[in-house]
Amino acid sequence: MHFISEELDQYVSDHSQAEPKLLVQLSKETHQKILQPRMLSGHFQGRVLSMLSKIIRPKHILEIGTYTGYAALCLAEGMQENGSLDTIDINEELVTIQNKYFEASPWKNQIFSHLGDALEIIPKLNKKFDLVFIDADKENYINYFHLIVPMMNKGGIILSDNVLWSGKVLEEVNPKDTSTQVLLEYNKLINEDARVETVLLPIRDGLTVTRVL
Repeated sequence: MHFISEELDQYVSDHSQAEPKLLVQLSKETHQKILQPRMLSGHFQGRVLSMLSKIIRPKHILEIGTYTGYAALCLAEGMQENGSLDTIDINEELVTIQNKYFEASPWKNQIFSHLGDALEIIPKLNKKFDLVFIDADKENYINYFHLIVPMMNKGGIILSDNVLWSGKVLEEVNPKDTSTQVLLEYNKLINEDARVETVLLPIRDGLTVTRVL
């Protein structure tokens, strides 16, 4: 679903920072070899993630939902020289392409990939995070949020992707549509939880920026 016209979307991309060559290659290979390439952050959103990370200058980053590693590489662009990025995914089939591009990047020694259930892995990470990107199974967004907030440094930022869910957040919810129902509850939660402050950006499929107080 396009929230703005394709022509205007193209204009926005054309007038944003160019996509790094490594990410151009990763995007191409993802579209050629991986199912559902629409899940890729892509040029414009990737540049947004990069810019936010450069503004925040995080020491420790957590990503929930690696997919092929595009967003992780964007977030790494703003990471401190002695920083780390932990990224978690449950799909073993994506590990090869993730590792290929992480190894080809300047941050190959700072990116740590974890395979498995994020709800089990996150508590074992002995770090306080400055930046978190949630882009995984929507049914667990609320669980991820409650798990992550105590692990954030004050002023840390949580980015949540797909919070507009192709406009389904405005439609009558099918009782069987758990993802949309959870996203509606999640959007309400992060806007009302006293521990954080949130702004929802209508970027691509919706991106919320949540600051831990």
